[in-house]
Amino acid sequence: MTTAIPASASSSGADLAPEALTLADRVFSEIQNAIVKGELKPGSKMSEAELAARYGVSRGPLREALRRLEGRKLLTRIPHVGVRVISLSFEELIQIYQVREAMEGMAARLAALNMSAEEVQGLKALLADHEKQAELQEGRAYFQEEGDFDFHYRIVQGSRNEVLTQMLCGELYHRVRLYRYQFSVTEGRPQKAFSDHLRIIEAIESRDAEMAEILMRRHISSARANIEAHFRELSDSQGLASARSPDTEQADPASKRSK
Repeated sequence: MTTAIPASASSSGADLAPEALTLADRVFSEIQNAIVKGELKPGSKMSEAELAARYGVSRGPLREALRRLEGRKLLTRIPHVGVRVISLSFEELIQIYQVREAMEGMAARLAALNMSAEEVQGLKALLADHEKQAELQEGRAYFQEEGDFDFHYRIVQGSRNEVLTQMLCGELYHRVRLYRYQFSVTEGRPQKAFSDHLRIIEAIESRDAEMAEILMRRHISSARANIEAHFRELSDSQGLASARSPDTEQADPASKRSK
């Protein structure tokens, strides 16, 4: 069994009392989940006063949690502005998914060759737990906790390739989790993703390395296509709203005559 990704260390953490560190751990986890689930929107400004009230902690543990989230690149500090939730452009996100498709496909291939029978059974047990999620059963979303509770993380660990692990389970991992969940909300996507996971496990269990890679690449390619469709719909809706706005240059001539 692999261990979950440890929280990023902070040089200031040693200055906090054990109980403060415990609070910082809790707040760190709660804020991270709020970011991943989109409760704290990409690009939104983080107010320390509001967060301290929301999570019921003092500024010390809160600031430690925020520093750790900055270390994971989930938050960014802008001079004279403050701390904001990261926001990736469409181009950046698509490029990340292109890289994921290649690297996680290779990870699945290697996992089929290197995972023990016990690890494969652990993967199957993990998906059995995922299947119990109310959100997934209702087709609303597919949420995975980080580390050992994450199907993709376990596959990468099972590849036994340290370079892939460093590349996929570091900073990139946390950014990907942020968008993986939020785009899983698309209708039909949660069940499709879960079904893909089941088929990938079947290929790994049968030691079919080629099929495991093909299925993982298709799975991530499908997720990328879902993101592209989402952005097209968003762009179309914004363009329609702009076209209908009376304040644009394309306003109805009758409205111009009435000015």
